Amino acid sequence: MRQTLNAALAALTLAAAPLCASAQTSQKITAGKASEYGLQYSLPLTALDIYLEAELTEEIPGEFYNYARKHLGISDAITQEGRSAVLRSVTIVPRGVPDADQRWLAQFKNGTSAFMILSPEGIPLAINAESGAETSAPAIAAPKAKTPSPLEGPAAREAVTQDMARSASVSKKAELAAQRIFELRETRSDILSGQADNPPADGNAMKLVLDNLGAQEAALTAMFAGVRRSQTVVEKVTFVPDSGEVRGKIVARLSAVDGILDPSNLAGAPVTLDLRILEQATLPLTEKGEEKTFPKGGVAYRIPGRAEVTVSFAGKPVASQEVDLAQLGVVFGLNPALFTDKKEPYSLVFDPATGAALVLEPVKQ
Repeated sequence: MRQTLNAALAALTLAAAPLCASAQTSQKITAGKASEYGLQYSLPLTALDIYLEAELTEEIPGEFYNYARKHLGISDAITQEGRSAVLRSVTIVPRGVPDADQRWLAQFKNGTSAFMILSPEGIPLAINAESGAETSAPAIAAPKAKTPSPLEGPAAREAVTQDMARSASVSKKAELAAQRIFELRETRSDILSGQADNPPADGNAMKLVLDNLGAQEAALTAMFAGVRRSQTVVEKVTFVPDSGEVRGKIVARLSAVDGILDPSNLAGAPVTLDLRILEQATLPLTEKGEEKTFPKGGVAYRIPGRAEVTVSFAGKPVASQEVDLAQLGVVFGLNPALFTDKKEPYSLVFDPATGAALVLEPVKQ
């Protein structure tokens, strides 16, 4: 059923014309005399690009955590250092990669003007159509830097009074820090109510003063409650399934210290993938219930199967998605005469992730 790849392939490669100067763009190839009126391409396998968004959190106790309840009524102060990691979200994006075992040469009649649009990897996007399928890329989470500590910056230094700095007793320092917190709150209240002795000159000045008071209060409060700082990391891992089901495949590991790691790095807890087959594709049948035969010189495409992919962390599913997979499908073909009919030639749009025939319709004049 596979077409023989002969010397025409070399000529066909020379006939390929990039649609723009970039090496990363698609190419348009035309069935002509130089290529013996053949079009060469590779059907894809479906790869799964899996974007993992993890939140890494560190907890640091404050200097006065033992006095948090006594002076400020804080009952959940951080009492010891700790780190944790949570897999927040998973985005699964199917993508086509060339299948080395599915290289094809579609053969057209002499004198034809049929053409094909190929991806940079040689995967078919369309025949007799200037563009492939319109796709909308899913939103991928963006990494976020570690949140700043309220104990960093000039406001934190301003919050420490001379009496606090001179005191050798932690208990006394905590008492003075609590008193300063209440003083800052009172000053803020006076400014907002208009009762301050020396109010700010204008709105901008007021904002600067209030921001500084808030930063000082946050720094002093952190000395009791502790500091919790988080950052978000995003990494992409790629998994290319075979034609079978998958159970507990470790695709990455997650560490509270180092973030998302390679599956072989035992410093992190496993992020696992399960793949459950929902539909295994079969060849189309004739009216008699017999498998149809591949047309001579036909344009090969895939009829994909379907699977459910689930990504889990710490024993709990984080994301589950149904995807079409080329690996669960079969290869069939269309009569090449469809694309060279003088009265009504057809165009075909492929799914670049599976090689499926998405849209087959007459060429729009």
